Amino acid sequence: MRRRIGLKILGIGGILMGLFLFLFFGPPGLYHQTSTPEFCASCHVMEYQHDAWLKHADHRHLDCIECHLPNDNFVNHIFWKGYDGTKDVIFFFGRLYADDLTISAHGRQTVQDNCVRCHAEMVSQMMTDARDCWDCHRRVNHNYPMVNPRD
Repeated sequence: MRRRIGLKILGIGGILMGLFLFLFFGPPGLYHQTSTPEFCASCHVMEYQHDAWLKHADHRHLDCIECHLPNDNFVNHIFWKGYDGTKDVIFFFGRLYADDLTISAHGRQTVQDNCVRCHAEMVSQMMTDARDCWDCHRRVNHNYPMVNPRD
């Protein structure tokens, strides 16, 4: 009798865990699809940044999440992907965004950390100070001079 109850609890727990994982990671391919530059540009407020990245960026071969999400470990990456994604959806559909998008303090630090992570060998050979990488490497910045389609 106890074994039967234990198996039912285990079965229900397994179903709930499977449902949680499906809801967390979404339908097959959703995680990957929401990681593409095309997905990021699907919100019209990101069109300018996407166009600037596409036309001028030296990092065209990278997905947005490689710079804009923490990549130090998978759990941290997934947490911030969910947090930032939820925030972006709320801001976009709630029309709470500003006309001129700016990166948050956390976002700036994340991008800086990813620059240093990818270019660690080069950075280790330089005298570093408190400046952001894109202060000198302006082509990396999505506001690289070009005609703003919103003007």
